[in-house]
Amino acid sequence: MAVLPIVKHPDKRLESKCKKVEVFDKKLAKLLDDMYDTMIEADGVGLAAPQIGKNIQVAIVDVDDESGTIELINPELIGSNGKDTDIEGCLSFPGVYGEVERPTFVKVQAQDRLGRWCVIEAEDYMARAILHEMDHLEGVLFTSKVSRYVTEEELEGYEAE
Repeated sequence: MAVLPIVKHPDKRLESKCKKVEVFDKKLAKLLDDMYDTMIEADGVGLAAPQIGKNIQVAIVDVDDESGTIELINPELIGSNGKDTDIEGCLSFPGVYGEVERPTFVKVQAQDRLGRWCVIEAEDYMARAILHEMDHLEGVLFTSKVSRYVTEEELEGYEAE
């Protein structure tokens, strides 16, 4: 496996709508494995293909709970409800944090590394992470949804709660 360089803002590749994945092969499996290693090395909970310079609809999320790693290929939001505002950050925006409102529940249809369709239901932090990564695949950056930026000092106080 390999740790890949993370694309940082203001790189325009982060603002492009990604192409659908049509080939499910060993190259895709290796990419997913490399994305996982990259995300873990960077201490993230999600990573989307444009963040490593790939213009394809691939993202992974792992919030370190019993769900394990969720691989999202060609994901589509099929339902959501509720809303909550919480702090988000992004590996492509080091040191930038802000409050973002998102649904508290999502239902997503996506393919796995073998091309099989599945439905994923998630709540709270996992739902937030999935939507954040899905936004990347549409070229949408979390900074466009921030209602208020949070300083490092505020973030430290927030984490202590």
